[in-house]
Amino acid sequence: MPVLLCYTAVPSTLHRRRAVIASIHPHGARDFRCSANNSTENAFLRIAWYGSEILGLGASWLRSPTKKPPETEQSVELLIDDSGKVSRAAVVESIKEDFNRSYFVTGNLCVDAYEEDCEFADPAGSFRGLKRFKRNCTNFGYLLSRSNMKLLKWEDFEDKGIGHWRFSSVMSFPWKPILSATGYTEYYFDEYSGKVCRHVEHWNVPKTALFKQILRPSRAK
Repeated sequence: MPVLLCYTAVPSTLHRRRAVIASIHPHGARDFRCSANNSTENAFLRIAWYGSEILGLGASWLRSPTKKPPETEQSVELLIDDSGKVSRAAVVESIKEDFNRSYFVTGNLCVDAYEEDCEFADPAGSFRGLKRFKRNCTNFGYLLSRSNMKLLKWEDFEDKGIGHWRFSSVMSFPWKPILSATGYTEYYFDEYSGKVCRHVEHWNVPKTALFKQILRPSRAK
């Protein structure tokens, strides 16, 4: 649940999107690959991502010490097939269960389904590291008063699976902005381990629309 704002501006995630913006992204700052045609836009996104990651960390430090953080890791012994790889069916099933736990904003996912150096990316950039992804997702969740993420459809391909999703949330800012988007995530499977080695998000919402959502007050309670 995946993806600009200035999350303090501020994924998702969201990823992926942060400062009050976050491209919406919950996934924290990225290493950006810019071209001459969009260097200005990507420079802005880069600032937004770093701002969102910092804001998420701040939110985690300022949360009530009496509030017990949610469980953020699922350790499941996935089945190994005859080739020594993790069963594709088991990995896919764990991903679907992660959606039920809104992993984009909780960081609560099955770590055994991912490579430790898995790449997490979206159209603006990418970074590597499962621990960083989990941390950024969890911290982003502290910026929300409530959220909902639903897996709409799953597609299987030879080297990857694609999960189509819908995400909505109410941010915990005084004006209670509502973030809402649809998109899909590509999960690429490692040739040797069978685990997810690339997690690539795509958001079906223009960046300007996300920004406007963050600025727009709502009557949410």
